[in-house]
Amino acid sequence: MSADYEHELFNELAAFLKSRRNEAHRFFHHLLDQERHFLLRSELIDALQQVCDPDARDPLCDSPLAAVIDLAQESALDHAWITFALRIRVARWCYLRIHLETMDLERIPVSEFLRFKERLASGTPADDWALEVDLEPFSREFYKLHEADSIGRGVEFLNRRLSSRLFEELGKAERHLLAFLRVHQYRGQQLMLNDAINDVQELRNALRRAERFLRDRSDDEPWSELSQTLRQFGFEPGWGNTVKRTRNTMRLLLDILEAPSPHNLEAFLGRVPMIFALAIITPHGYFGQANVLGRPDTGGQVVYILDQVRAMEKEMHHRLKEQGLDIEPQIVILTRLIPEAEGCTCNEHIEHVAGTRHARILRVPFHSSEGEVMPEWISRFEIWPYLERFSLDAERELLAELGGRPDLIIGNYSDGNLVASLLSQRLGVTQCNIAHALEKTKYLYSDLYWQDNEEQYHFSCQFTADLIAMNTADFIITSTYQEIAGTDDSLGQYESYMSFTMPGLFRVVHGTDVYDPKFNIVSPGADPDVYFPYTSSERRMAHLNEAIQELVYGETGPTARGQLAAHDKPLLFTMARMDHIKNITGLVSWYADTPELREAVNLLVVAGHVDPARSDDAEERAQIEYMHELMSRHGLDGQVRWLGMHLEKDLAGELYRFVADSRGAFVQPALFEAFGLTVIESMSSGLPTFATCFGGPMEIIKDGISGFHIDPNHGDQAALKMAEFFQQCAAAPDHWDSVSRGGLKRVEARYTWKRYAERIMTLSRIYGFWKYVSNLERAETRRYLEMLYSLQYRPLAQAMEQHPAP
Repeated sequence: MSADYEHELFNELAAFLKSRRNEAHRFFHHLLDQERHFLLRSELIDALQQVCDPDARDPLCDSPLAAVIDLAQESALDHAWITFALRIRVARWCYLRIHLETMDLERIPVSEFLRFKERLASGTPADDWALEVDLEPFSREFYKLHEADSIGRGVEFLNRRLSSRLFEELGKAERHLLAFLRVHQYRGQQLMLNDAINDVQELRNALRRAERFLRDRSDDEPWSELSQTLRQFGFEPGWGNTVKRTRNTMRLLLDILEAPSPHNLEAFLGRVPMIFALAIITPHGYFGQANVLGRPDTGGQVVYILDQVRAMEKEMHHRLKEQGLDIEPQIVILTRLIPEAEGCTCNEHIEHVAGTRHARILRVPFHSSEGEVMPEWISRFEIWPYLERFSLDAERELLAELGGRPDLIIGNYSDGNLVASLLSQRLGVTQCNIAHALEKTKYLYSDLYWQDNEEQYHFSCQFTADLIAMNTADFIITSTYQEIAGTDDSLGQYESYMSFTMPGLFRVVHGTDVYDPKFNIVSPGADPDVYFPYTSSERRMAHLNEAIQELVYGETGPTARGQLAAHDKPLLFTMARMDHIKNITGLVSWYADTPELREAVNLLVVAGHVDPARSDDAEERAQIEYMHELMSRHGLDGQVRWLGMHLEKDLAGELYRFVADSRGAFVQPALFEAFGLTVIESMSSGLPTFATCFGGPMEIIKDGISGFHIDPNHGDQAALKMAEFFQQCAAAPDHWDSVSRGGLKRVEARYTWKRYAERIMTLSRIYGFWKYVSNLERAETRRYLEMLYSLQYRPLAQAMEQHPAP
């Protein structure tokens, strides 16, 4: 929406409040009657519907006030004032305040809106001298996107904008490019250019000579036959493994020097050998290859990183080979060593990653402030005091393991991203962040009421760390657009860090900007060797059939509750952690309350533990106990099979296909899901999938074509939608096949690890180049963030260790 529309709406609302005072007051009075200071978008819309009478042509129904409510993401009010935070479009906000007695309307700055929220939340006047975090001044002159549709495509924008800008000044960009090509080495071996080329004109002449030399040679002639002559021209290894590859690479560079285009620039930079070693940082949870999934803080992120590493090593090896370099890429997953590993390998210092050539897990222990090794697992909410020392210890071990600096550092989750920030700044290495999920949007008002949750969650440390890491990263990878910028009706995870307040700590008036070109969408996939279509009979693991039959239809026991009475019904399958946000108990409740669904299918649940005593997590124990209560109250033991165990990947993959054999479906009922790897896994197996409409699955699935969206806030409707699907399939079996094929087609087109690895490798080179040739280092921002780290984060983390959670 344009600024003109915003101005027009403001004027229309001001006129409405004066001319239709009684109608406006009727709505505001209804809000006050709820005796709540804060209302969300859905609650405001519901309140307006409760007050309006469309049959009576109520003037409220189609009023400027109704238009404002449609744009409002939240409201804060007391008996004197009501304020609205209006999201005019993605990440473009304005704030309004209305005096409830005079109906005077005014715009207010975000800081004033946050101060009002602070006063209402605490019951005391807002602190006039609270720290305000404002990063906007540091990026006012920096390149920014303008259109919401461009968000998440930062590298495309940078290539267009910076290539044209750099090459405007004749010779400037060429000199940058020459210097960039001369800087590449590998362990003392010069790559790309040598001292025979000292300026841009010499580079052009050398490229022309090389082109003439290569013109009449066989396409597949190897670099070894060319190297002596090309070295005399000024060229070192790295241009290609054959005549054809070398000639193409050199032609790309000549085209760039003549008339640069974003496409050619990206293609050329994608070939430059500059990524030989990378470090992937993931400190929390149990990081291992076996017997770890299902433990606290350990789930999809582990699967993601292991699959990521396998794909990226293949891609790194492929690119180096194509450029004529006999170099083995090195990948180190840097995580925490846990001496008391309880039956897994997390107490091993080094562990080779299966399915790779040289990738390995390097584990470094946490130390207390006294220097003692912390022997036991520590919750991701409690690890903040240990990360600074961990980053120093890990740096030494990483440099020794790699024999030098990595070329790229990738952080994972809030803690890994903070460590990546510390390492990349000290080592001068390009930094990539992957949040996976940001806690701030998972917990309602987690910022405003942070002190109420501090003992358990320590959001003060986490949200501060998030702000620092988001703004130090050279580029940020997300799995979906929604992760960055949400939808038309809801804000994204990163957008939620744009402005917020933590009373008594700080007030963020500008924390992130989702129009920053550092954001890029690169969606992961599922392991193709494990998750493949149920129709691929020659690849299926028949030897697991007996075990799966026992899992699904076997006796009850310590790890299983419920024994399915009817074996001929399709299976409705779900698999996730047993926590509130995953909403497994919500799904069971929907199923219990929907006779049509109970009649159509059996429900298979793989989640948590059946015995609550086996869980170390208080939230999980509460969900387990509620699950038992639901099954007993509704008499579900003959229709619901609950497996409290973790399934190894091969068994899980075959279970998806077993459910597909039954003409069943998969359901992912989470209240919110940042991406949804299980959704990709199930679709890759050819299993029709129902998934939450909040988060990544909204983008993964095209509703009604490659799967179905469900609203977890309206479970009765979700259950009926599933029941109707199975009823349709019973009447027309082709319907099931159509949705199955749609899911397979969607995954193949968009969600594979090969595509992921190709994109990451290209992005790392492009951001490395732009960081080298332009002012992308954001030195001023980094200094500001160093101050925030020293004066805010460090004292908070140190206080945690001095006063540990009971």
